[in-house]
Amino acid sequence: MSRLWSRFGARTAAVALLSVGVAGGFYLGEDRQTQQQGLTAQAGLEVDQAEYAYQRERQADHRVESARQRAAEYQAKLRAAAAAKEAAERAREAEAAAASRKKARAEAAAAKPYDGPIPASCEEYSGNRAIGCALMLKEGFGIDQFPCLDKLWTKESGWNHKAYNEGSGAYGIPQALPGSKMGSVAADWKTNPATQIKWGLGYIEGRYDNPCGAWQHSQSTGWY
Repeated sequence: MSRLWSRFGARTAAVALLSVGVAGGFYLGEDRQTQQQGLTAQAGLEVDQAEYAYQRERQADHRVESARQRAAEYQAKLRAAAAAKEAAERAREAEAAAASRKKARAEAAAAKPYDGPIPASCEEYSGNRAIGCALMLKEGFGIDQFPCLDKLWTKESGWNHKAYNEGSGAYGIPQALPGSKMGSVAADWKTNPATQIKWGLGYIEGRYDNPCGAWQHSQSTGWY
């Protein structure tokens, strides 16, 4: 009885397996097409996702580059503005200095700081005054300017080429401050009155045009 049942069971199982195999073959054909379509769709989706990611990355790079460019342009504008501000400040300072010199020269031209006797020649003087008179004429000033120069440097130093102001540090006949400025003429500025006088005449010409202009300024302000 058990053998018959075993054979019957084996046949039934074989038929069942065969039926499943036939059905599976039918559906397998369908599944291949469906699977192929699914794979194609999935591949397309992955391509779209990759393209989307690429575009987003490009956009991000573009935004970073744009931000970097804007920052560079902003820094360039700041530097340009600072340079323009500095140039404008220098121009204002130069204009103010020029206006101050023009005013001083106008005052000197309008005033008559000296109306006394005019020396006939430098032979009327001796020592450092004689040197100063000769150098003044050599620099192109008229003899009528020497009385003003004489008064100016008599007030400043008494024509002493070793005069030193302990309070301010000014030195020499023209009382240069600091005295080392006179080194632009020669290295012997501490001991040579001619070096000091040459420097002093150049300073006067640059700021006041002539000795009488410097003397006028000294009278009105106390310094030159």
